[in-house]
Amino acid sequence: MGAEDNQPDWDKMAEKFDYWLPQIAPVGEALIQALQAQPGDKVLDVASGTGEPALTLARRCPQVDVVGVDAAEGMVRVAQGKVGREGLGNLRFQVMPAEKLDFGDASFDRVLCRFGVMLFEDPQQGLCEMRRVLRPSGRAALAVWSTAETMPTLLWAYEAFKGRIPEDAYPPLLKVTSLGSVGVLDALLDRAGFSRYDIESRRFDYRFDSFESYWDTVEASDILKMQYEALPAEQRKDIRDEVARFARDFVTDDGLVIPHEYLLAVAVA
Repeated sequence: MGAEDNQPDWDKMAEKFDYWLPQIAPVGEALIQALQAQPGDKVLDVASGTGEPALTLARRCPQVDVVGVDAAEGMVRVAQGKVGREGLGNLRFQVMPAEKLDFGDASFDRVLCRFGVMLFEDPQQGLCEMRRVLRPSGRAALAVWSTAETMPTLLWAYEAFKGRIPEDAYPPLLKVTSLGSVGVLDALLDRAGFSRYDIESRRFDYRFDSFESYWDTVEASDILKMQYEALPAEQRKDIRDEVARFARDFVTDDGLVIPHEYLLAVAVA
């Protein structure tokens, strides 16, 4: 396994992933707005994780039929539990990898995916499948992380662990930002067969009361569990201290405000 593939164990960390949902919520809002779902539409949310943005869409649009899929069984279990507790009759989740969508051709009016495509085992195949299940003139709304330098939190972790743990255990900065360079996502959408698309760069901020609040979320969510387990115990405080130094430039009167960039793509089948 190379460093670019060294992702967290999404299945095992499913119960803790929700710590990050408030931070990435603005991206879900942008996707829902771009999707332009109409009453009666069938919508597929690919790589739903613990249920967003499918849950928000289903709550707001009860006349839209939403299906969410994710390759990690633990994620789907958490997401489906939310459906049961809220009694949402227009939403269901299934275990399913993006590269093998178990739906017929032209089954959906809309497809969305928040921060999933770059993590697929095969991003090209996943996009081809998303295109396949879209009806003619159907719309897809996708968000992927931009370049490494515009994703500070993961870049900080990468730099802090670099040289301290084996290279194949580094945080997956290269994988997570693999579609952020100019032209990369365009080429994938072209090959997937979308008739037209528009890609724009957008910014949103992670906001925490303090660095301590941010670091508590990092540790509680187990997002760096794999890296910590590869690190000698006596060096763990060094990681926190180094990340705190990186974060100093982002401390404001309103707390810790960390800008991130992503690409929003709207594509038509």
